[in-house]
Amino acid sequence: MAEEPEAHAIHADWKSKLAASATTKAYQTAAAGARILPQSVANGAAKVLAVGLRHGLKERRMMVARHQQRIAGGSLNGKQLDSQVGKAFDSYAQYWVDSFRLTGRTTAEVDAGFRVDGAHHIDEALTLGNGAILAMPHIGAWDYGGAWVAHHWPLTVVAERLEPPELFEWFCRQREANHLKMVALGPEAGPVLLSALRKNELIGLLCDRDIAGGGIEAEFFGERTTFPAGPATLSLRTGAVILPNAVFQEGPIAHGVIRPPLQFERSSKLRADVSALTQLLVSELETLIRMVPEQWHVLLPIWPSDRSLGHGSGLTRRE
Repeated sequence: MAEEPEAHAIHADWKSKLAASATTKAYQTAAAGARILPQSVANGAAKVLAVGLRHGLKERRMMVARHQQRIAGGSLNGKQLDSQVGKAFDSYAQYWVDSFRLTGRTTAEVDAGFRVDGAHHIDEALTLGNGAILAMPHIGAWDYGGAWVAHHWPLTVVAERLEPPELFEWFCRQREANHLKMVALGPEAGPVLLSALRKNELIGLLCDRDIAGGGIEAEFFGERTTFPAGPATLSLRTGAVILPNAVFQEGPIAHGVIRPPLQFERSSKLRADVSALTQLLVSELETLIRMVPEQWHVLLPIWPSDRSLGHGSGLTRRE
C-alpha cells in the first residue's frame, strides 16, 4: 500500500529534524572535546582533521588551489601549489579547534593568547564619536580576534545564517559567551548596526564574500567580482571610519593587525562613493591576505570565472 501524503510529509519532517539534531550534536561534541583536550593533543587532532578535509573535499581543494594560485599571480609550480593547499587546510582545521577552545575564557586568558599591532587605531576612531567598522577577510583566527576586541570594547558582529537553525543558534551562543553581540545577516542587521555605531561602538564585518548577492563590483587579485556594500554604506551614512584588519595564526598566539582608517573624500554621488570606498577596502583586504595567503579560509568560488566552472570540473594545478 502506498504511503499517504500526510504520513510521508510527517516522515520526511522527522528525518529532517533528526538530521538537524545530529549535525548540531556533532559540532557540540567536537567543541566539548576540543576544550577538554590539552592544547598539544587538540593541535594534533586539527592535523588529522586537515588531512581528512583535504582528501575528502575534492572540489573545495581545487578551489583553494585556484585561490592560492591567483594570489601568487600564477607563479606557483606543482609542488609549491600542493604545499600551499596543504597549509590552507591545516590553517582551516586549526581555526575550528581554536574557535571551539575560546568559549568561557577570561579576559586575562584571551589577552595571554593574543598580540596586536595597531590597537591605537580603535581608540583614536572612538574619540571621533561615530563608532568604527572593523572590516576583515576570512583569514587565520578571526574568531579569536573578535573575542579579544569584545573583551575590551562593545562589539556587534554579523553572522551568516546556517542550516539547521539550531546550529546557527548554538554558534551565536558560543560567540555571545565571548561577549560578542550577534545579529543575523539579513534585513534586520542594518538597523542594529546603525544603532551600535550611533552609540559610538564597534561593529565587525567579514567582507571578502558577497554572501547575500547584489553587491558592489571591485577588482580583487586581478579580476572583478562583487563585495558587500555594507561597510562603505554604513561608513558614509554615519561617519564611522573603516579599519581594515586581520588576525593571523602564529603557533599558540593569534596575531591581530589593525590597519589605519581608510582615507576617503566624498563626492555628491552616493553610489559612486560607495563603489570607490569599497574598492579602497578591497585593496586593503588584498594587502592583508598577501601577508599569509595560506591562511585565507575561503573554500567557495569568489570570482565569476570560478563560479562558471560548475561542479566536477577538472582544474589544472597551474592556472
